[in-house]
Amino acid sequence: MEGQTLLEHFHTGVVAPGGKLCCFNYWKEHVAESAQLFCVYIDTECILEPLSLPESPGGVDAVESSPYVPCIFCKECYVLAEQNQLLKHMIIEHKLVIADVKLVADFRSYILYWKRRFAEQPITDFCSVIRTNSKAPLEEQDNYFLLCDVLPEDRLLREELQQKRLREILEQQQQERYDTSFHSMCMFCDQEFTGNRSVLLNHMAREHAFNIGLPDNIVNCYEFLAVLQGKLDNLQCLYCEKVFRDKNTLKDHMRKKQHRRINAKNKEYDKFYIINYLEFGKSWEEVQSEDDRELLDNLEEDWSDWEEHPVCAVCLFCEQQADTTEKLYLHMQKSHGFYFPKIKSEHGLNFYQQVKLVNFIRREIHHCRCYNCQEKFESKGGLISHMEETKHIAFLPARSTWDQPQYYFPTYENDTLLCTLSDSEDAQTEDQSEEVPVVSEDISSLKALKQSSVLNQLLCKENKS
Repeated sequence: MEGQTLLEHFHTGVVAPGGKLCCFNYWKEHVAESAQLFCVYIDTECILEPLSLPESPGGVDAVESSPYVPCIFCKECYVLAEQNQLLKHMIIEHKLVIADVKLVADFRSYILYWKRRFAEQPITDFCSVIRTNSKAPLEEQDNYFLLCDVLPEDRLLREELQQKRLREILEQQQQERYDTSFHSMCMFCDQEFTGNRSVLLNHMAREHAFNIGLPDNIVNCYEFLAVLQGKLDNLQCLYCEKVFRDKNTLKDHMRKKQHRRINAKNKEYDKFYIINYLEFGKSWEEVQSEDDRELLDNLEEDWSDWEEHPVCAVCLFCEQQADTTEKLYLHMQKSHGFYFPKIKSEHGLNFYQQVKLVNFIRREIHHCRCYNCQEKFESKGGLISHMEETKHIAFLPARSTWDQPQYYFPTYENDTLLCTLSDSEDAQTEDQSEEVPVVSEDISSLKALKQSSVLNQLLCKENKS
């Protein structure tokens, strides 16, 4: 039977090196009496052993463990280390662009997933279409397809792959942290270390000023040390990657240039630090600089504006809320006849007195008790009606009643109004204009003062000299 005829009868096939055609799963109607594997060849060479396609007979495990990554659309395969070549192929040949691919935790699993999904549904069901040369004639236009985590399915896949990798890497780190069978030599003094990896890492940091980080922050330590040792064996600087003619020249260079460290910008080292596995969609640089960026952003903010715009400050007497203190004070004045800025100014209340007053009023209202006449009511509504009718709401009781240390503590732990209080401007002006008091020496006994004065010692020294 001709090779071409066989292709029409076989379910799957691949051309093997040397011109041989290896086929599996021969249609059952042609091999009903035999389950053996058929190998057909075109030239005179024979295949003495059966070959295996990636999807058979090893099953899913064989596919997952393969070092090759297939193209999503065709039979092209690339070694996992040649990831960029595969991406280039898919862009040029199939017009597919994958966004933020460097943040995909398991590139091969990601590709295999979408290869299966694209075989089930059209690509336009998943990807955004980007048209290039849109103003050119139709035949000169190109449609590119963007696959990114804006698509919920893609984002879910990325998150699942991230969680899977994180679990694996944490298990690996935990195993290394408590491993007492570690054995390695120092890269700088050839001293041998056994037991826990931290002994070697701490030795290199302490004795050789070579600090690659805390042991608990490192994962796959054996591989990491092997990479570094390999570079030193090749007479390569660990920081600038320059190659030198001999070991002594390399040592002098690393010492003089302070290159006895690794380059944090070198992506080759990222997989050895646990920080790179922690947050989905973020590199170690983004995670590390997040706090600094927040601090820099805060420096540019107008903090006085923030003070004037609290979040949901609540009225002292009812449940009305406002997003600024001005609105809240205006509400209390119009609805209840209580104007806080005027009371603060008239009584010259400083910040701490304002805090105590607010907490005092909050507590009295909570207990449904008039803070002026101490009459108690069954409901909060009855209390407020009484205070408004009798004008008790606008007058404070004696200062000794509320200006007590117990009212430093908030009545409500989430009382935003307390965060907006500030010293009275009038009180600040008065405080600044006051003279600083000076306590003079006791001059009732000038003779005693002269005898005990430190000036006597200075005079003695002056006379001696």
